Amino acid sequence: MGNTKEYNVVYIVSITLVATLGGLLFGYDTAVISGAEKGLEGFFLQAGDFQYTKILHGITSSSALIGCVIGGAISGLFASRFGRRDSLRFASVLFFLSALGSFHPEFLFFSKGVPSWDLLVAFNLYRILGGIGVGLASAIVPMYIAEIAPSNIRGTLVSCNQFAIIFGMLVVYFVNYLILGDHTNPVIDKSAEGLLTVNASSDPWTIATGWRYMFGSEAYVAAIFGFLLFLVPKTPRYLVLIGQPSKALNILTKINGSSKAKEILSDIEATSKEKTEKMFAYGGTVIIIGILLSVFQQAIGINAVLYYAPRIFESAGAEGGGMMQTVIMGIVNIVFTVIAIVAVDKFGRKPLLIIGSIGMAAGAFAVAISDNFGIKGIIPVVSIIVYAAFFMMSWGPICWVLISEIFPNTIRGKAVAIAVAFQWIFNYIVSSTFPPLYDFSPMVAYGLYGMVCVLAALFVWKMVPETKGKTLEDMSKLWRQ
Repeated sequence: MGNTKEYNVVYIVSITLVATLGGLLFGYDTAVISGAEKGLEGFFLQAGDFQYTKILHGITSSSALIGCVIGGAISGLFASRFGRRDSLRFASVLFFLSALGSFHPEFLFFSKGVPSWDLLVAFNLYRILGGIGVGLASAIVPMYIAEIAPSNIRGTLVSCNQFAIIFGMLVVYFVNYLILGDHTNPVIDKSAEGLLTVNASSDPWTIATGWRYMFGSEAYVAAIFGFLLFLVPKTPRYLVLIGQPSKALNILTKINGSSKAKEILSDIEATSKEKTEKMFAYGGTVIIIGILLSVFQQAIGINAVLYYAPRIFESAGAEGGGMMQTVIMGIVNIVFTVIAIVAVDKFGRKPLLIIGSIGMAAGAFAVAISDNFGIKGIIPVVSIIVYAAFFMMSWGPICWVLISEIFPNTIRGKAVAIAVAFQWIFNYIVSSTFPPLYDFSPMVAYGLYGMVCVLAALFVWKMVPETKGKTLEDMSKLWRQ
């Protein structure tokens, strides 16, 4: 291990930066709805041929997640059939088409600015298309980085993807804030019979145009990502799997230096010879742990907070419609994600997950108690930010690190796809149930998330192995035992 520091830092970092643009788009696409959802609700409430309800709004706000489930589920097939890099190129095209379609869902078939049931369906289909791109990127970006990175900095580099996701969210919070500018979100009235209508005093620009610019802004980032993917290599492990070891050795040499490259190549070749292995070749435990990591990352409720942040801050008594507090939360999230990146290869994966779970539980219970006693203002706002911050230093990045490295080489593509599909299924369940649950009682919503955080800490303590410093080839030995 004497020459582990020989790797080419500039080359690795430049490849990682390109790959993490996929993570940035993941964050951008999933969080753009937080600024756009109120204008969108106002737009479809004006439809003449159907009644737009809270349930329909919950489904529309989280429809991209249906695509994420599909993208996550097919990611293993794509990664194995077309390779990690080329699958990301396909995802960039989906991001681009989804952004343009969500900006102008009337394209070809409908009159502009006339809301209808058919237009709602078309809009949701465009969002689902982008979701498929997110699902692919969410599984394949960490896999791509993990397969390029030297083992002793792999946790740090894969964590950079979470930084990119959170940075993408912060960018879109800020872009939404700038697009909204001096305009205001529509005021939605509820009649005694429970029917929703747009108040006559609402700003017509936000309803007709504002949300379109928010969705359309993503097209620029998607185009840059697609272009840059023509400048990065396929991963050495994929090249070995498709019978191109000399190309794999070239890339490994660029990354690690020649002597280390030969050593890594022989390790990869030794494990890739078993590439026909069945999913449960290493027993069911590794698959169950991978799935439960994904389920807990979502069931702790974080995405309900990230997607509906302005609305939540507003109802907690924040000034100025909650948009500014959302930007502040985005900045805090960035800081705590950096803490995780610095700490993951130093302190290991397990301690960070356990500390994060406990911190999140404290934040969630504080929000629940504030709601129960009618406390508004600084206490619930800070508690939400604390809850999000502890997620960002633990479950946010570390779950992706573990999912990208915990599975043996020969089942990684399929196993990652299953774990990621479960992640998006639970993301959809949490995000689409949040508006009615929050409407029923914020105390119940946050109390529930707090209890799940406690269970998550127990699960990590009892079941998850520490993978710090192990090579991807070591995973086969770990689970064989």
